[in-house]
Amino acid sequence: MNISPKQNHSAEYNRILKSYLSEEEMAELLKKSDWKGGWEVLHNWLWIAGALALAGFWPNVLTILIALFIIGGKQLGCAIIMHDASHYSLFKTRKLNEIIGNVLGAYPIFHSVVRYRPYHLEHHIFTGNAGDPDLPLTKGYPATKKSMFRKFFRDLSGITGLKGFIGLLLMQSGVWEYQLSGEIRKEHKKVNKLSMMLKNLSGPVFFNVGLWFILWLCGAGWLYLLWFGALLTTYTFSLRVRSMAEHSMSPNPADPRLNTRTVHANFVEKILFAPLHVNYHAEHHLFMSAPSYNYPKMHRLMKARGFYEHGLYLKGYLRVIINAINTSESR
Repeated sequence: MNISPKQNHSAEYNRILKSYLSEEEMAELLKKSDWKGGWEVLHNWLWIAGALALAGFWPNVLTILIALFIIGGKQLGCAIIMHDASHYSLFKTRKLNEIIGNVLGAYPIFHSVVRYRPYHLEHHIFTGNAGDPDLPLTKGYPATKKSMFRKFFRDLSGITGLKGFIGLLLMQSGVWEYQLSGEIRKEHKKVNKLSMMLKNLSGPVFFNVGLWFILWLCGAGWLYLLWFGALLTTYTFSLRVRSMAEHSMSPNPADPRLNTRTVHANFVEKILFAPLHVNYHAEHHLFMSAPSYNYPKMHRLMKARGFYEHGLYLKGYLRVIINAINTSESR
């Protein structure tokens, strides 16, 4: 009998889970709460509202820079809301996951849960190996200091974001294949591009116009420039560091204990790189059906029972960046 990669994946991850957690503990970790899920989403948007208010009431270079970095980090939070909803793990019902995942997660950053879900599940099946659609995001590390500086400069100057946004529009319009690794692949399926564009972009455009309108009603429509500016700059920076942290520099991509990393995040790092407990990424790959708000508890159990004697764990995202820099300029 042939066994699919998905079955192999599930069997290996279940074996590892059961060696550290009891059936009762796993059942407890699977429990979803609409209140907890709602708070995670509200918490993310309260930060966005606070950052916009900071720049709106006291506009100067410092407050605008602070707002840009907070908004970029919380746009990453929107991506994680979309991510969690794609697993149906944020709320109890599929319908609530779809609605909130789109309206307050995917649409603000010009995505949709329904397009993201099948792409992302391929990443879980083939993590770190051939077939992983996210593999290009983790290649090229460690990089030289000059290379890392160029990457961060392109992110924070908007070069990466502008290219990515144009690519996203082409993907949502059916010109390019939908994938988030940065590679360009022409869409070979025959589709009505106008119809696909309207279908995929109507929600995102409606949300973003609505956001501008709300800010305009508050007498500060110009603040939308901060939202869109962060989408092209600080969001791509936060996304890069998050991607480096999760799967780059893996000692053994074939081993589920060694292809995904958990990172301890301090207060500032949670704002910039680790919204909605996404820093517990080893836990997520081991138990992707569990809601993210249960991962801190899972992490404590796994750590106490020796998982991180083998698993990948770093204290802080600064350490991630340091480890991703090869000091040898000859590289």
